[in-house]
Formats: sequence, structure tokens, C-alpha cells
Amino acid sequence: MSFVELPALTWGNPDSAHRALLVHGLGSDAKTLWRIGELLAGEGWFAVAVDQRGHGSAPRTDRYRIEDFATDLLHVPHAQPWGLVMGHSIGGASVVRAAAQNPAWARQLILIDPALVATAQDRAEIRARQLFNNENLTVEAQAAANPHWDERDTETSVEAQRAADPVALAKSCDDNPDWDVIDDAIRLTVPTLVVQGDPTVMARYTDETASRIENANPLVTHVTIAGAGHNVHRDKPVEFCDAVTRWLNR
Repeated sequence: MSFVELPALTWGNPDSAHRALLVHGLGSDAKTLWRIGELLAGEGWFAVAVDQRGHGSAPRTDRYRIEDFATDLLHVPHAQPWGLVMGHSIGGASVVRAAAQNPAWARQLILIDPALVATAQDRAEIRARQLFNNENLTVEAQAAANPHWDERDTETSVEAQRAADPVALAKSCDDNPDWDVIDDAIRLTVPTLVVQGDPTVMARYTDETASRIENANPLVTHVTIAGAGHNVHRDKPVEFCDAVTRWLNR
């Protein structure tokens, strides 16, 4: 399967023995992961955040299957294995698929409210919202919808949304009618933390999915951030960073 070279942003000391790969969700890009990059750099990590195909300055392609995203990630240059790979939303699904394909790729995973499965209705809703935001989202509208967000989150999220290729946004839903990597998650062989959004607000990682995976694979655990939606790292940044730090220093 062909892959594309992904542009990247980095934080921290490139000579660090602790190296992390950060993967954004649909309609985002590497810049939107600034908080996580800075957090890890402060903990002594060298963090690399990539633009996924069709996002940011990454190449546009004809296919946007989850396995295509995963193949791109597996080809990001690094000295294997990554000490940590972290992914949000569809980025979490891509990370799970990549780790299942190559168990030696990463020593541990953190998944931020990962979209491990999406029904036809889910995909239709995601598609419509992404395309609307790609054409219409403004900083003012994002700030009004998320008044608790850091200004930098507001600005980078809008910039990334408007810069994404609308074909990529649509085909990420259209090309994945079988969007389900739960079996891959069950087969994971490395410690994995899922940072779940609050199901009463919005969580792609549902309690049902958590039960199915975690009962079958004790390496996968989760923590729920009360009051956070799908964008856990933006909605509740202090609680999110605390949960990540505690787990990494366990």
C-alpha cells in the first residue's frame, strides 16, 4: 500500500530518548496539538505532531481509508519504537490500526476520545458538520460556541478546519463504510490509556465500547473527564494534562 510523507511540527529536545508521535483528528492539523506537544516537552519528551493526508500542508490523495492514514503513520521516520503515540478522534482509530498492524511500532498509546467505530448515521453527521465548518467556521463563531477554550485553541482549530481539503473531509467518511477498529483495539499488545469525553456531554468512546474492549484486553484502560466533550484536551485542559501526566509517570 502506498503512503505519503507527512509534514511535522516538533517540541522538545530532539536528542531525548523519550519520543512521542501526536496524531490529530478530522479537520484538524499538527498545530492544534500545541498543548500536548508543550506538555510532553516539559516532561522531557521529544514530541512530533504530523499533518495527516488532506490536512494542513500534507499532500492531498485519492483515498482516505483508515488503513491509509495508518500506513502513513507507520512510515513517519523515527528510531523504532516510539515511546508514546497519541491520537485524537479518527486519529485515535488510525493509531489503533497502525499499532495492531505493527505491535513493535510503539511502547504505549494514549487515545483522546477515539472514534473507533462510526455508524452510517455518525458518518453522515460528521461529514455534514466538517464540510459546513470547512466553508463557514470563523474565530468568532468558534469562540461563541466554546467560550471556555483557550484563545490559541480557538484560532488553531479554525485555521486547521478552513485549511483542510474538503474532498479529504468528505472521503474520510465516504471511504470508510466499515469504520470499526474495535477488534484491532482488542488485539493491542501495549499499555493503552483512553481519555474519554463525558458521555453526558459528548463521547465518541462510548461506555459500551469501553466495556467491550477493556473486558477483552486488560492492557486498555480509560479515564473519563467530567464535563468534557469530544475535544477533551481543549474542553478541560488542566484535567486532561493531569490525567496524561499521572499515567505516564505511573
